[in-house]
Amino acid sequence: MSTEYFKPLGQKSYICIWRALGQQYSSLGSQPILCGSIPGLVPKQLRFCRNYIEIMPSVAEGVKLGIQECQHQFRGRRWNCTTIKDNLAIFGPVLDKATRESAFVHAVASAGVAFAVTRSCAEGTSTMCGCDSHHKGPPGEGWKWGGCSEDAEFGVLVSREFADARENRPDARSAMNRHNNEAGRTTILDHMHLRCKCHGLSGSCEVKTCWWAQPDFRMLGDYLKDKYDSASEMVVEKHRESRGWVETLRAKYAFFKHPTERDLVYYEGSPNFCEPNPETGSFGTRDRACNVSSHGIEGCDLLCCGRGHNTRTEKRKEKCHCIFHWCCYVSCQECVRVYDVHTCK
Repeated sequence: MSTEYFKPLGQKSYICIWRALGQQYSSLGSQPILCGSIPGLVPKQLRFCRNYIEIMPSVAEGVKLGIQECQHQFRGRRWNCTTIKDNLAIFGPVLDKATRESAFVHAVASAGVAFAVTRSCAEGTSTMCGCDSHHKGPPGEGWKWGGCSEDAEFGVLVSREFADARENRPDARSAMNRHNNEAGRTTILDHMHLRCKCHGLSGSCEVKTCWWAQPDFRMLGDYLKDKYDSASEMVVEKHRESRGWVETLRAKYAFFKHPTERDLVYYEGSPNFCEPNPETGSFGTRDRACNVSSHGIEGCDLLCCGRGHNTRTEKRKEKCHCIFHWCCYVSCQECVRVYDVHTCK
């Protein structure tokens, strides 16, 4: 799809996306979308929703995908991407600050929407998009183009047009959100790869067809998590231009490599998330399970913030002594195993 397919709609923060979809995100991927019933959409987003209703379930599915990946990547951290039920701001006030955590959430959400829309188009669920017919380069030796190449550029376009609809303000937070949103989307384009299938008698691979495919989203999440760990701290600078005062971001430490468009950026420090704090959105780490044998952030020493941990035993029923029978089934016994469970004080 060409960029002319969409009318420019401005830009909007993914924080606002989550606030708009927060109360409904668990069902939006499978239920009919009623644009007027989604709280928090600005008029341009509402118009987008109504004009392109076919792809809105994929947008919602991408939001869910981003949330789930955030929770996986931070499952062993003090902040574990906890969501709040029955709250329009489903992460609470955590994302109100321009922190590393906010940078990651914007990036993974942006990637999630682009990924889900791209996959949906390749699966033929929408009449307005489909496979990418613009193959990049001639076929290689021993293979030819075939299958359905995923049109990631269309997915990136949808993500950009819908999600960035209010990030056109001349302030630092908009600049940060735009940068991190685009970093997440760029991750997909950078990791597109050829996927091939052999054709022939008895798997002889006489003919091999290949197509462009997205990577697994878990790999994208791992990549963005690395970017979170190496995110660049910025400082805010103000400039007077013809339209008034404009805020821009500059790397805080000149002797470090300047962040590229693929790096995550932030300009406010994160709370330590050790204790509950309604102002910062921290839930604390009390009663969180920890790894007693690890010296990393998921270990009891760091996760419990020096408060120590409790240990209890827990019995779990598991399948054991499984035997394969010809042909063709597996029979197992049920065993009870005892585990030590360590939780933060």
